[in-house]
Amino acid sequence: MAAASAIAATRGNGGGGGRAGAGEASGTRKKKGPGPLATAYLVIYNVVMTAGWLVIAVGLVRAYLAKGSYHSLYYSIEKPLKFFQTGALLEILHCAVGIVPSSVVLTSFQVMSRVFLIWAVTHSVKEVQNEDSVLLFVVAWTVTEIIRYSFYTFSLLNHLPYLIKWARYTLFIVLYPMGVSGELLTIYAALPFVRQAGLYSISLPNKYNFSFDYHAFLILVMIFYIPLFPQLYFHMIYQRRKVLSHTDEHRKFE
Repeated sequence: MAAASAIAATRGNGGGGGRAGAGEASGTRKKKGPGPLATAYLVIYNVVMTAGWLVIAVGLVRAYLAKGSYHSLYYSIEKPLKFFQTGALLEILHCAVGIVPSSVVLTSFQVMSRVFLIWAVTHSVKEVQNEDSVLLFVVAWTVTEIIRYSFYTFSLLNHLPYLIKWARYTLFIVLYPMGVSGELLTIYAALPFVRQAGLYSISLPNKYNFSFDYHAFLILVMIFYIPLFPQLYFHMIYQRRKVLSHTDEHRKFE
């Protein structure tokens, strides 16, 4: 979930659509970028994704102003949220075909973790859609993705404003814990409903001689956050110091 996508906030070479490229402060060597057609496609993809997450942000604000409350705002942005978050699956393809120099495995893990939370938890357990924790991770994701896709777009165009770069390597300090908290609380809220309904669970006996407890699986997912969060968070702090200090030094000599 947010733990899985944390590295995306600290790395990226402007390849666009990949979540874990090489940090731009990692020396003077520059990797060969995508060709003209691939670059044009990636610019379009990132512009569309930026616009999509902006639509989600505007939808949240409009719904809040109309209702006068932040409760149950999920329903106002449910469809675009599902569409654009699922659209991130294309990032796996970008890595697989080589137009983005990122790890297919890492990108797959990052993207699928969010798709899992959207479809296998929030969509499947409708009782949690009213939880404030859903709004918590939705807001964190929305701000993060607007910044990330904007970062990729401007990087591909070789015109990256310092403000966007600063935001990409700074706002995670708040957004990452916010997203993780929302995700964990949402999964926790789903547990009793999953157990009661036996959602996605497979009981013995059956012809496959196989059992699966989705309730226990969600608990394991929550436990998985414990070692990941501090490790990735401090890695992100280190990357921020590395990238922004490099940028500040470069600007001094301009």
